[in-house]
Amino acid sequence: MLLRRLYVLFIIELATRRVHILGVTANPTGAWGGPAGPQPAHDLAERIGQVSFLIRDRDAKVTDGFDVVFGSEGIRVLRPPVRAPRANAFAERWVGTVRRELLDRMLIVGRRHLETVLTGYVVHYNQHRPHRALGQAAPLGVASAAAPPADMRVVRLDRFGGLIHEYAQAA
Repeated sequence: MLLRRLYVLFIIELATRRVHILGVTANPTGAWGGPAGPQPAHDLAERIGQVSFLIRDRDAKVTDGFDVVFGSEGIRVLRPPVRAPRANAFAERWVGTVRRELLDRMLIVGRRHLETVLTGYVVHYNQHRPHRALGQAAPLGVASAAAPPADMRVVRLDRFGGLIHEYAQAA
């Protein structure tokens, strides 16, 4: 709405497809992407020792300080080849998904608004949105083994003013 570009720093766990938002800024300086920048989310910080590799964007906004932060944890930082979006397909797919399902249908008025919207969307994405690679389960959910009985009552929950619908079985 204000015609300003905002940058989002996020991480995707490839095995679980779980997304973590680390920060949003209008000015992605070297300090923001480095040691003084956004810190890993609390739930991600607990599992940081399980991470072996980090594939990061080649953008100049992500400086060597970023590599130092994760390298100090024993994580090997890999850069995809130049102009090869398929090498970072999981991140590209998530960006496309969040744009199609949410951001293309909503006016964002500022950094805090974008943070709030993305935080809510990440909860939906991690807890409710089915993923084909996970057997139609959500990253933090469990796939249902069988279809619910025909007499089971289903409730629709609207998110983001009705842009996204979540369904749950009512007791």
